[in-house]
Amino acid sequence: MSYQQQQTTQFGSAIPLWAPYYGAPIGEAARRFFKKYATFTGRASRSEYWWWTLISVVVTVVLEIITSVAGSAGATVSDTGTMVPGPGAIVGVILLVIWGLAVIVPSLALVVRRLHDANFSGWMILIGLVPFLGGLALLIFMFLPPKPEGQRFDVAA
Repeated sequence: MSYQQQQTTQFGSAIPLWAPYYGAPIGEAARRFFKKYATFTGRASRSEYWWWTLISVVVTVVLEIITSVAGSAGATVSDTGTMVPGPGAIVGVILLVIWGLAVIVPSLALVVRRLHDANFSGWMILIGLVPFLGGLALLIFMFLPPKPEGQRFDVAA
């Protein structure tokens, strides 16, 4: 496989936004994620995808911890023996819902662009609707290396 050598500057990326950024650092991957908020065309490199996945998991875990800690204050046990979280859990739940709504569309777009980089149609994201095996198949697709044939999904600006 031969790809053009990518040059970066001291003040950010010289990689055009429409092109995949192979070897993207974590900060640039996050910036590109939000700049390409609802862009379902083009391609995304493995580093762009996996750095964003790491950021998303860390933010979600932190919000879950906030929800647990805030909900533990004033928590009670019902007559059936189940724990009822305290009123502080509502703050954490609201933050989790806001986070989920803020990243659902760009996350789907990133998966579609990653599929394009591996030379799959973006419609392959629907395989994730198959219980267990669909998610496993998508996970495997996210690990696949880029294929030059995926350039057919590029839309140069």
